[in-house]
Amino acid sequence: MQKVFKNRLRTEKGFPDILGATLDKNGCNFAIYSENAGSVSLLLFDKKDIKRNTIIIPLDKNINKTKNTWHIYIYGIKIGQLYGYSLTASDILKKHKDNRYNPNKLLIDPYSKAVTFSGNWKHSNSFGYDINSIEGLNSFSEEKNYDTAIKSVVVGNNDFNWGRDKHPGIPWRDAIIYEMHVRGFTFDKSSNVKYPGTYLGVIEKIPYLKDLGITAVELLPVFEFNESENNRFNPVTKEKLKNYWGYSPLAFFAPETWYSSKFDGVNAIKEFKTMVKAFHKTGIEVILDVVYNHTGEGNEFGPTINFKGIDNSLYYILEKNKKYKNYSGCGNTFNCNNPVVKQLILDSLRYWVINMHVDGFRFDLAAILGRDEHGKWIDGRSLLNDINDDPVLSRTKIISESWDAGGLFKLGAFPNRWAEWNSKFKEDVRSFIKADDNKVMDFIKRIVGSPDIFSGNKENSYYSINYISCHDGFTLNDVVSYNSKHNRNNGENNKDGEDNNFSFNCGIEGVTDDIEILKLRERQMKNLFLVLMISQGTPMILSGDEVKFSKNGNNNTYCHDNELNWFNWKLTKKNKCFFKFCKFMIQFRKKHPILRMNKFLINNEITANNEYITWHGVEIDKPDFTSGSHTIAFMLYGSKYYINDREKDKNIYVAINSYWEDLNFRIPDPAAGGRWYLCVDTFLDHSFYNEGKEPVITAPTILIKKRSIVILIEK
Repeated sequence: MQKVFKNRLRTEKGFPDILGATLDKNGCNFAIYSENAGSVSLLLFDKKDIKRNTIIIPLDKNINKTKNTWHIYIYGIKIGQLYGYSLTASDILKKHKDNRYNPNKLLIDPYSKAVTFSGNWKHSNSFGYDINSIEGLNSFSEEKNYDTAIKSVVVGNNDFNWGRDKHPGIPWRDAIIYEMHVRGFTFDKSSNVKYPGTYLGVIEKIPYLKDLGITAVELLPVFEFNESENNRFNPVTKEKLKNYWGYSPLAFFAPETWYSSKFDGVNAIKEFKTMVKAFHKTGIEVILDVVYNHTGEGNEFGPTINFKGIDNSLYYILEKNKKYKNYSGCGNTFNCNNPVVKQLILDSLRYWVINMHVDGFRFDLAAILGRDEHGKWIDGRSLLNDINDDPVLSRTKIISESWDAGGLFKLGAFPNRWAEWNSKFKEDVRSFIKADDNKVMDFIKRIVGSPDIFSGNKENSYYSINYISCHDGFTLNDVVSYNSKHNRNNGENNKDGEDNNFSFNCGIEGVTDDIEILKLRERQMKNLFLVLMISQGTPMILSGDEVKFSKNGNNNTYCHDNELNWFNWKLTKKNKCFFKFCKFMIQFRKKHPILRMNKFLINNEITANNEYITWHGVEIDKPDFTSGSHTIAFMLYGSKYYINDREKDKNIYVAINSYWEDLNFRIPDPAAGGRWYLCVDTFLDHSFYNEGKEPVITAPTILIKKRSIVILIEK
C-alpha cells in the first residue's frame, strides 16, 4: 500500500530486514528496532532550512511495524538526506522507572553511517545534562530539540572507488603496531600538512611511518563522539577541556567528523576510506580502537541522543531507580550480550571491515563484552565468542583490553583468536629495567612471550600484545623522567590517572639540564625499547615514543587538545639519533625470526634450557634468579630455527645489566668456525652497528656497563 503525504512524499510500508537507512535507485528504506516504544515517528529535515521544512511521518503500528522493527520506504530520498526519530513509550512501560522515552528528543539512528550537526550543537545545552533524571523519574523536557539536535544522514554504499585495494594481511608474527591519534598526529603546525588534524593529514605522514618500519596503525577511537562534552576547565590556563581521546561513542557506524577536512559526516566517510586506501597501498594495516562497552550518553544525568530514547532497558545494564551500572567507569555499561545489542555490535564491526576496509580492532575495556545483563562473566557464551567465530571478522586482527573499570581482570582468558594487551609486560619490564627487587622471574616470563598467562588457551605467543607505554599512562620519555603523575591541568586535583607508574626519574623529577641524568634517561629509553623488540609476542609502540615525546608527566591526557597530545614534528630532527636506534631495533626484529617464533619459545619450565634458548648470568649457565638479581643473559639458537625451508637464522646473545655497577659477563663459545660480533650496546652514544660493520668480539668476556644491554650476533 502506498501513501502520499500532503508534502507529496510517496511511501510504502517498507521492510524490516535491514536496520538503518538503506538507499536504492528509487528511494530509501528506514528501519529501527524498539521493543518498548508505543509510537515511532520518522523526521526528515531540509539541510538548507532545518527549522521550517521539517517533515514528521508517524509510523502506523498496523502497517509499518513487524514484530519489534518499525519501518517505512520513501521514494525520492537522495544521498545527504537528514533524518532522525521521535519515540514514545508503550502504555505498559510508562509506569516503569527506567523509561527514558521523550517525544521531544530527536534521536539518531543507531545504524547511522554518518551524522551531522545543526549550528553549534556540540557546544550547546542540547547535549548537556538531561532534565529527565532520578529526581524526575518519569518527567521529561517539553521543549523540542529537533532543530538543534545531532541528525543522521542517508549515505550511499558504492560511491567510492577502491580500485585494487586489498587488506595487506600481515601475519601476526610479523606485526609491529603503532598506536596513534588521528588529530594529534598532524594537528601541530610543525607537521606542515595541508589538512592538519584530519584523515587526509595522516596520509601525508605515511612515508614517515613506513620509514620507521611499523606494519599497522592502531587509531584511537574514530566513531562519532562529542569532543566538547567535557565540562571541566584547565585550572592553570582556564581553557575549557575536551573529550580529546574520543572514548564516548555516539554512533558505531559513523566516522568522526572532527577529523574530516570539512567537518561533515558524509565527507568523513570519503576521507576515512581515502586514508585506509593510502595505508594499504604501502602495506600498512589499519586497526581501530573501538568502544562498545559504554556510550556517550553517560549516566542517569546524561543526555538522551539515541539508545536511551530508543530502548533504555534493552541497551544498558540498569540498577534500581534508573541508575546505570558503571563497569566502564564512564557512567553507563552497554548491555553487550542482549541478542539485539550483540547483533548491532557485530553488524557495526562487519561494516567497518566490508565497507571501510579496516584490518582489525582493539576493544576498549573488553571484559565488559563478556558480562551478562547482571554483570556476571559468561565464559564461552558471550559476544567475545561470537566475534571470535564470525566468518568476516575471522580474517581480521582482534585485540582486547582484557579488563574493565568494575574490577574484572581476565588477561589470558579470552577466546583463542583474541590477541590481548599485556599489561603485565609493561609493569614487569619497567620494574626490572629500573632495578626493582624480586622482578627477574617476572621479567624473563615477559621476554619469552608470557606463557604463564597465555599458553593455556593460545596457540602462539604473538597473541600477547607487548607494550612499554600506550595512550593511557606515561610516554616512554616520562617513564624515565617522572616518579609521580602530574595531572593538575586535568581539573581533577591530580586525582585522575594511575598512581603506580612503575617509573624512575633517574634522579631528578621532570625537566633537567643535568648531562649525566639525561644520558641515563636516554639509555633507559633504549633499554626499554630494545626489550620490547626482542621479546616474543607482538610489539606495540606509542606514537611519539620513537622521538622521545613527553607529556610533562601527565599520565591521563584524555582532555587536552594541545601540545600535550599533538605530535611535535620538530622532535624528528632534534632526536633523530634516538629515532634511528628505534628504527634499527625494528629492522633487527624483522631480520631475525627467532625473535618472533610461531610457537611458544618456552611452555612450562620458564627457567629451563631448551633447543632454542639457554639462560646465563655473569657466568655461563649460571643465571641469577634470586630476589636481588638485576641481571640476566640468554642465548637464542637461531641456527636451529629456519627462516624458510632452506635458510636458518643466526644465534643471538643478549646480556641485560639493570644493576647500578659495571659487570663482566662471560660469553658462551661460538659454534665451530663462528665468531661473536657486537650488534648493540645501549651504553654507547651510537648504540648500534649496521649489518657488515659490527666489531668482532675476541675476548671470552664482555664488560656490560651499568644499566645497559648488549646484543651479540654470531657469524
